Amino acid sequence: MIETTLLAGRILLIALLFLFLFAVMRTGVGLVKGVSRRGGHWTVQVKQGPREINGTKLAVNGTLVIGRAPGADILINAEFVSGRHARLMPIESRLIVEDLGSTNGTRVNNQAITTPHELIDGDQIQIGDVVLQVQFI
Repeated sequence: MIETTLLAGRILLIALLFLFLFAVMRTGVGLVKGVSRRGGHWTVQVKQGPREINGTKLAVNGTLVIGRAPGADILINAEFVSGRHARLMPIESRLIVEDLGSTNGTRVNNQAITTPHELIDGDQIQIGDVVLQVQFI
């Protein structure tokens, strides 16, 4: 009798563990993607910059580092761009840009930023001579 009770308890514990893990994974996937539950996502497009990347459009599916260093997620080999210049961070349905202590600074809609700044659809980020436009689709 006690063996049957222990077996039932173990099965119940495993079932609860699987339900918990499923709930955690379901919540975490939306956070990793940076997509809101309403179904939109952020993109960034190079509006002005070096010929090689001009017009390039990327989905922002997670934190992206912009800079001239080879490890940057958005590599911009242009004058006045620091190795690790700025970071884009999707948080739920919002998009945050942060200057990473660059030499020449980061601007949003021609205004210099010194702290993390929340972007809205259509904002333009200027990094050196490069202009990126963000869009919420």
